[in-house]
Amino acid sequence: MEYWINIILLFFIYGFAGWCMEVALKYRQFHRFINRGFLTGPLLPIYGSGTVLITLVVGNLSSVESGPVMTFSLSFVICGLVEYLTSLVLEKIFHARWWDYSQKPMNLHGRVWIGNLILFGLAGLGIIHISNPLLYRFLDLFTLRTREIVAAVLLVILCADFVVSYFVLKLVKVGIDSSEADNTEEISKEVRQLLTNRSYFHKRFSEAYPEVVYKTDRVQARIAAVKAETERLRAEAERNLDEKAGKVAAKLEPVHRIRADLIGMQDELIELLYNEQSASDEIKELKAEVDQQKKRLENHAFVRYPYGKRRER
Repeated sequence: MEYWINIILLFFIYGFAGWCMEVALKYRQFHRFINRGFLTGPLLPIYGSGTVLITLVVGNLSSVESGPVMTFSLSFVICGLVEYLTSLVLEKIFHARWWDYSQKPMNLHGRVWIGNLILFGLAGLGIIHISNPLLYRFLDLFTLRTREIVAAVLLVILCADFVVSYFVLKLVKVGIDSSEADNTEEISKEVRQLLTNRSYFHKRFSEAYPEVVYKTDRVQARIAAVKAETERLRAEAERNLDEKAGKVAAKLEPVHRIRADLIGMQDELIELLYNEQSASDEIKELKAEVDQQKKRLENHAFVRYPYGKRRER
């Protein structure tokens, strides 16, 4: 029992620490206080859940298997899965992308990216090998009864906060689904206006995610149509470019190549028509003159350079 009470308290401690970190990062970005998260209170469950999962998994490994490399790897994978699944579920339920890493390198569907995953792995090392032992010692300063009461009170507050936040998100979903706009910017304005005219809880949520991207079926269909049209235009442009390139190449065919082909065909024609035994003196003289002129052409067509390369004049 004591073990699970400590786990619950770790969930709240790390959830609060994650909230503090997010608030600090957003203050640096927007230069104002932003109460991050879906909950009204100072708690981000995604941080608490990831930490608890790491603690549970690594804690059940042997001392050899729970070394730094294994801890880093498990934290990398577990927190990545938590972030990915949270993003996916929230988008499916509320038709909104709360964070998007599409512009980041090595991302997976814009839900997670390599930079955060590495930070998760490093954070896991700090949690398992540094902060958890310290927090366990701190919690041991209080009696089990005290910890039970604190955990119960925090769970009740969390449930109440969750209910309130659920109805706020439900209103957001209604606003998204009822919107006639066909782009995320217009939908964002409508939802923000809808929330601003209501209670503090609604206003707070509208400010918590200033970069949220809303996605209705109408927007999704429009995006798909634009992608299809873009692909069609690209294929058509490549086809036209290939045709024009072929025509240009034909027009720019070197003169010496055409001349060489023509001379070759003339030689073949002469060989077919000329007979040394039956040819008249006049034809023989003409044949000799043709051969002489062809040699002159070959001698003057190219110039030999000192390095043995030949270049057309």
